[in-house]
Amino acid sequence: MTRYRNLALFLVLAAVWGSAFMAINAGLEYFPPVLFAALRYDIAGVIMLVYAWHVVDDPIPRGRSEWTLVAVGATLLIAAYHVFLFVGESDPAVTSAIAAVIVSLSPVLTTVFARAFLPSERLTLVGVIGLLVGLAGATVLAAPDPSNLTGDGTVAKFLVFLAAAAFALGSVLTRAVEAELPIETMEAWSMVVGALIMHAIAVGVGESIDEIVWTTEALLALAYLAIAASAVGFLIYFDLLDRLGPIEINLVSYVAPIFAALSGWIFLNEGITLTTIAGFLLICVGFVLVKRSALRDELRRRGLVS
Repeated sequence: MTRYRNLALFLVLAAVWGSAFMAINAGLEYFPPVLFAALRYDIAGVIMLVYAWHVVDDPIPRGRSEWTLVAVGATLLIAAYHVFLFVGESDPAVTSAIAAVIVSLSPVLTTVFARAFLPSERLTLVGVIGLLVGLAGATVLAAPDPSNLTGDGTVAKFLVFLAAAAFALGSVLTRAVEAELPIETMEAWSMVVGALIMHAIAVGVGESIDEIVWTTEALLALAYLAIAASAVGFLIYFDLLDRLGPIEINLVSYVAPIFAALSGWIFLNEGITLTTIAGFLLICVGFVLVKRSALRDELRRRGLVS
C-alpha cells in the first residue's frame, strides 16, 4: 500500500511542478517577470513559515552557519533560479516543455558542481561523456543560429539554462555548509529572503506593480504557483525525500517535462516539436551516465538487480 501511496505522490509532485512551467507562461501575460516571481514567493514563503512553525521545535535559524545556509538558498535556489527562469520564459520561443526540459539538466549539473567542490570525487570518463551528452541535449533545445545568436529565443533558453545551473550550484553549496537546520526551516526562510531579493531586483530593473493586469487568469496563475507548485509541492517533496531518498526524488525532473508539455498543449496551445523530444532524450541519457553508480546501488538496494 505504501508503494502505491509513494507512486501517487510522486506523480502528483511531477504534475504540479511540471504544470508550473505552463502557469508561469500563462501568468507572464499579466505580470512583469521578476515581480511575478517575487509575488509567488511572498505567498509561498508565508505559508511555509507557518508550516515550519508547526512542525519544527525552533523555526528560526540561529548563528552564522544557519543563516549562511539560508542566504545560499535564498540567493541561488530561490532568487537566481526564478529570476533567470521567469525572464527566460517571457520569450515566446521558450514553451513550457522547453523550459522544463532545460531545467531537467539540473541533476546532471549538480553532480558536476559536487565534483568541482570535492576534488577527491572526480568524474570518470563515462561521467564526462554523460555531462557532454546532457549539454548536447540543452544545445539541441537552444538550436542556436550561428548567423543570429540572439534570435529564435537562444538568449532566453540560455537564461533558463542559467536557472538550472543556479539551482544545481545552490543544491551543492547548501550541502557544503555545516549547519544542522531542518529542511522545512531552510526552505521557508529561503523563500522569504529570496522574495525580498527579487523585489529589490524588480525595482532595479524598473518593474512596477502598476504594470500588472489583474484578471481572473492572472490571479489563478499566481495562486497555482504559490500554493500548489510551491507550498503543496514542497510539502510532498519533503515527505518523499524521507521515504525515497535523493536518488529517486531526482527523477521528478525527468517526469515533470511530460506534464509541462501536456499542460502547455492543453491550456496554451503550445506545440511539441521533435527537437524538444530529442533534447529531452539526450538529457535523460546524460543523467543515466553521470548517475549510473548511484542508480545501480539504488536498484540493488531494492532487489531489482543483482
